[in-house]
Amino acid sequence: MWSRIARLFVIKTKFEAFLVIYALGTGAVERGIHYMHDFPGYGGRLLFVACAGTVFMAAARILDSVERGR
Repeated sequence: MWSRIARLFVIKTKFEAFLVIYALGTGAVERGIHYMHDFPGYGGRLLFVACAGTVFMAAARILDSVERGR
């Protein structure tokens, strides 16, 4: 039973990977906008770039794992 539910959360294709990456990017930009509003100036911009950078690192890892799975 649990293995059937767990299979729903496995990324199998590149299309699914890109959907997850898009969702991560959308959330990161939203969080970055809040950071820029809460911390005006250099600090907010630095936190925005940090949010975007984590999406790039996660996207590389997700795409790499999808390609290795084949």
